[in-house]
Amino acid sequence: MERMKHEHEKVIERPLHAVAAMYADRARITEWHPSVGDYRHLSGEPGRAGAKAELVFKGFTIVETVKDRNLPDSFSHIDEPKDWNCHVTFENAFEELSPSSTKWTVTAEFILTGNWMEREIMKRVMSEEKIEKEICEYMKAFKEFAEAEL
Repeated sequence: MERMKHEHEKVIERPLHAVAAMYADRARITEWHPSVGDYRHLSGEPGRAGAKAELVFKGFTIVETVKDRNLPDSFSHIDEPKDWNCHVTFENAFEELSPSSTKWTVTAEFILTGNWMEREIMKRVMSEEKIEKEICEYMKAFKEFAEAEL
């Protein structure tokens, strides 16, 4: 098993409670995530620990499981791409900077499983640079979405 960990921050010019609630409303992910084409709730209470959903991206599908919901401070989920030997844990922390701005920190840990050859293939498919780019793009998209909400 191999791990790749990334951490990024964004300041969002919206109140803490609003930002955390918008992120935790997983059914709205298709409104802001540039790569998600479809969202389908599978089981559990939406947005609560243990809830599962299927997210369809361009070329692959993942099952997302809500790991922890401690709003407005944090929200985490585990994404498991179907037929890939990996999963990703996203830990999202929200911190009030002022009544109208929130610091959002994402820690993403990619865990590669499978045998040596499968891990090597996954490292080429999901290089450190590609991961960094994807995380930055989706954080930028969510920031723009959250700041545009009235």
